[in-house]
Amino acid sequence: MNTKTIQFVRRGEIVSLRNVAPTRTLLQVLREDLNCTGTKEGCNEGDCGACTVVLGEADGNRIKYSAVNSCIRLAHSVDGLALWTAEDLATEDGTLHPAQQAMVQCHGSQCGFCTPGFVMSLFGMYQNHVCHDEPITRELAREELSGNLCRCTGYRPILDAAQRMAQLPPVRIDEAELLQKLELLTHNGRGLEPNFSYISPQTLAALLAARAAHPDAQMVAGCTDVGLWINKLHLQFDKVLDVTRVKELRRIEDYPHHIAIGAAVTLTDAFAALMADRPQLRSFASRFAGLPVRNSGTLGGNVANGSPIGDSMPLLMALGAHVVLMSQRNGKVSHRELPLEQLYTGYRKNVMAADEVLAWIKVPKATPGELSRVYKVSKRFDDDISAVCLALNLHLMEGKVAQASIGVGGVAATPVRAAKTEAALTGQPWNLDTVQKAMFTLRGEFAPISDMRASATYRVQVLGNLLQRFWLESQGLQSINLESFTLEGEPA
Repeated sequence: MNTKTIQFVRRGEIVSLRNVAPTRTLLQVLREDLNCTGTKEGCNEGDCGACTVVLGEADGNRIKYSAVNSCIRLAHSVDGLALWTAEDLATEDGTLHPAQQAMVQCHGSQCGFCTPGFVMSLFGMYQNHVCHDEPITRELAREELSGNLCRCTGYRPILDAAQRMAQLPPVRIDEAELLQKLELLTHNGRGLEPNFSYISPQTLAALLAARAAHPDAQMVAGCTDVGLWINKLHLQFDKVLDVTRVKELRRIEDYPHHIAIGAAVTLTDAFAALMADRPQLRSFASRFAGLPVRNSGTLGGNVANGSPIGDSMPLLMALGAHVVLMSQRNGKVSHRELPLEQLYTGYRKNVMAADEVLAWIKVPKATPGELSRVYKVSKRFDDDISAVCLALNLHLMEGKVAQASIGVGGVAATPVRAAKTEAALTGQPWNLDTVQKAMFTLRGEFAPISDMRASATYRVQVLGNLLQRFWLESQGLQSINLESFTLEGEPA
């Protein structure tokens, strides 16, 4: 196996690791190779946050900091980046970082197992907000800690710690020096041929050439799902093709009538772009897994994976998104575009050829008269997988439904459009009678299964209920959902 040497910056020094297998996770390397046992293995599937670390990469003349789950992050994916673990924050004389000191002062730890992960999420929050003189509100703290679970302390003192950090003596990272080291790693990695077991192209042309040469390689675009295959199903891959370094596919391009989101754009950045056009998506976006998963996962990876309970696809279908597939054949680059709902052929199966890459997701912009919402129903409000996801996008004209697009997840082998319900709404007056008839149609349109997340009967009932909720909200009723619920006396 021909493996590339991994190089990253830690504690201000360049760390080099050789002979790392392509499917070895960052958590395994930290604990077993570098003896960094402060980073904990909890769920080993990106749910609990005990393994959280922070990655830094150059973003112009500054560093972009991202808290990620190391348990489902492949070790090779941090090549050329900076890395911090819970053992890297205190100074040599033992002085604690504000993220650590705040946890001590606010009594934010009990058994301590989850504490390193919380501290690293707090460190990421500190770098992205406190260091830029941005206040950490209670809402922000809850949102950015949603990927960290605690079984014994309770979240109030941890949220207190998030807000306490700004009151402690400041700690700054020398970003100019770090940028120089990252630039050195960039030069060290140039000119490499894609003949390694872990292939990480830097350009779209190189990606398409690598895909044509290695159609059997396992593609990853954030690895938040493939990481589970490795950890839980014990799958191994001789070759891995990582799309996340392709500069063209890390862009979000703005056009008059749509935005084009590259397949390597993180879920965090992709949802930010969608929210800029449709602010009502904020609550849904913050419930898509936890922040560490959104920081690693990509919109292209979520779409290409095609899980029937993946949350982005119902939304994108309702918005009328198209996907662009690209390939290199006989030395020529070709592409084809199709509506997202036409991508899937069965459970985790799609129309892509072995040499094709999902390159772009094109999402139409909001238009006058548009009424859109997306609803996620799950057992746990934060950091959980949907039992049902329903996305609706209606265009109203003179009190009638001129056009209806509805995407649904959790009710079939793939994410689907509710075509019969769309037809039942289109051309009808937007009133309670129309909605009640459409609820009956929607409940009868699918035959979902019963599983650990919900029974088939529950899913069918909830589908209609969510359509009724959509109608009520369109009439101005806003106090019918959990998002609008706040505890009296809750700190700001």
